[in-house]
Amino acid sequence: MRTTLSLRRAALVFTAVGALALTGCGDDGGAKKSGGGTDKGTDSAPTVTLPKLDGENISVAAVWTGPEQANFTKVLGEFEKRTGAKVSFVPAQDPIVNFLGTKIAGGEPPDVAMIPQVGAIQQAVARKWAKPVGEEAKAQLTKNYAKVWQDLGAVDGTQYGVYFKAANKSLIWYNAAAFDNAGASEPKTWKDFITTAETISASGVTPVSVAGADGWTLTDWFENVYLSQAGPEKYDQLARHEIPWTDPSVKDALTTLAELFGRPELIAGGADGALQTEFPASVTQTFTGGDQPKGAMVFEGDFVSVNIAQTEAKIGTDAKVFPFPAVGADFPVVTGGDAAVALKDSKGAQALLTWLASADAARIWAEAGGFISPNRNLDSAAYPNDVQRTMAEALVGAGDDVRFDMSDQAPQSFGGTPGKGQWKILQDFLKNPKDIAGAQAKLESEAAKAYKG
Repeated sequence: MRTTLSLRRAALVFTAVGALALTGCGDDGGAKKSGGGTDKGTDSAPTVTLPKLDGENISVAAVWTGPEQANFTKVLGEFEKRTGAKVSFVPAQDPIVNFLGTKIAGGEPPDVAMIPQVGAIQQAVARKWAKPVGEEAKAQLTKNYAKVWQDLGAVDGTQYGVYFKAANKSLIWYNAAAFDNAGASEPKTWKDFITTAETISASGVTPVSVAGADGWTLTDWFENVYLSQAGPEKYDQLARHEIPWTDPSVKDALTTLAELFGRPELIAGGADGALQTEFPASVTQTFTGGDQPKGAMVFEGDFVSVNIAQTEAKIGTDAKVFPFPAVGADFPVVTGGDAAVALKDSKGAQALLTWLASADAARIWAEAGGFISPNRNLDSAAYPNDVQRTMAEALVGAGDDVRFDMSDQAPQSFGGTPGKGQWKILQDFLKNPKDIAGAQAKLESEAAKAYKG
């Protein structure tokens, strides 16, 4: 799931995020409290009551790997301590609907799945896989979440999903040493962004690291450009396929994106190299090599901090951040996230949904970093640095003023499948950004089939 915040309000907030990064906000893993010191939070009084589940085995499927899987496992570990249940993590693959379909056909569905697309939740409901959320979890949702987040997990008025993890996906992270070496400054507009990239290129460093091997990052590039340039009304229309992908507004956005994609000297490894670069590598290659990295900037969300932590770079000094540049009048803000959906109507599955809807569960991952929660009752002091704290406060502060990302609203065959639909077409566009009309025609053809289905 990806959403968009109120643009004018978010523009101010995320300008502040960039300023905070400049003043230093080391990701030290300890949650800074307003009175100083740190507090891991898991020993404080519980805010949620859970049943005793001694001897019960619960499985949870998610596409998370590496640090994300490790941090989620900490959340599951605390659930085990409180309930006596044994929880196993099941590694899933994209598209998760296909993965779950295979598990269900084989008679081994997980108890709970963390589903990253709205369209995938709708498909799980349509195929009668998903089980409605129980009363205890719904009570936590009512207590802790704005109505919009409840609605996002509902299908035809019935609650199925508990949104646990969100992310701001409108950020450009950069290597401070490379910027300093080039005499570059943080850009505010798309025009300035291209100029900054040219300045860095002239210094001998390739300016932008693009994770072209992962098609979802390319949809995020497009969505940020489109939202800022075309505006929220057009964005909503395209998300619902009420206007075709052959609309002039799509042509304008692709033309803008081609100003970067059509300049191979501005992209680490050129188009061919980008198409072989997966997201984690796009980050780590930006923050290794001192002032001579493979790329000086990388685009993606707050969760980039998890991958930065795998390097020697420190957030706030070596690694800094600014808002995705404004193409139109406003900065775009796109967010993403994952919802827990029960696939078995068991006491353990429902208890886990209740746990994930609580502030206690959110606090554990918030303290670990690389995470933003839509839970409005999570104390923002739990976040390990000012960058994540400010982004989380902006998300929660937006209340019901959110919009879903178009690719995650779309049927998964169009908006969320590797090697197909929007992911594949935008990868082809990265390789040949001159064929704007061809890309539009392919996008419309695939969208029409997917939405009809």
